[in-house]
Amino acid sequence: MRAYTPKDDVQAKAYYTDRYYVAPQVPKTPVEDDAVFAADLAAIKAKFEVSDAYIQVEQMVVYIQPQDIYGVLELMRDELEYTQLSELSAIDWLAKDGTFEIFYQMLSMTKRKRIRIKYFIKEGQAVDSVEKLFRSADWSEREMFDMFGIEANGHPFMKRILMPYDWQGFPLRKTYPLEGDEFAAWYEVDKIYGKEARDIIGPELRDTARIDRYDSERFARLGFEVPKGTEITDDMERTVQEYQEDGGVFLIKKYTKESSKVIDDPQR
Repeated sequence: MRAYTPKDDVQAKAYYTDRYYVAPQVPKTPVEDDAVFAADLAAIKAKFEVSDAYIQVEQMVVYIQPQDIYGVLELMRDELEYTQLSELSAIDWLAKDGTFEIFYQMLSMTKRKRIRIKYFIKEGQAVDSVEKLFRSADWSEREMFDMFGIEANGHPFMKRILMPYDWQGFPLRKTYPLEGDEFAAWYEVDKIYGKEARDIIGPELRDTARIDRYDSERFARLGFEVPKGTEITDDMERTVQEYQEDGGVFLIKKYTKESSKVIDDPQR
């Protein structure tokens, strides 16, 4: 494993100028204001410990203990008619208090109600898989592991689902740079060409706002189609100047794979 380097506030961005500004919170209302939610909460409290509960944006939010998640979702599915797990993921609060907030979005089609079950875990702590209750949790738990590094005990295939299996780091953590870290910059170069080609190819371009029309090695060519590794010529440079000066007419010079003959293909 590579040595860890601190990445505090790598995604920090100020959305306000007042240093004392406090972001407004979505209003919360008591559960007793809704008879259906009140009955559902009473059924959960009868068997499990509930640390907090409230209604927010017409949904009930219930905080439970991590070890009770399987039993709570089983109760909701079998007795309270919440038969769909529509969403499952985590929120990174590591910088604040060293915890992840895990949430499960439950839907009842018969009641037309949604309940969000939540609890907190420490970094490195695993959760109990609910894949046997809801098949939709299969990929969601794998994605949570892939993006946050949170493992689900009892999952049938606890592997990454979006990133390669040998990827290092967890892209949705707030400490992960938006454009990837050093490992990400060299990953495909090392895999395809080998580390010995680093000085020749250079790191991957991960800035989504950057466009290099002459970059055939990194597959970011706009307006030109050439075989990989084709040497950039003066003809291609003049074509770009024509495009910039011609006010809308785009002259594309295409290279055939059989030869290096240039074919003029004017398009509007």
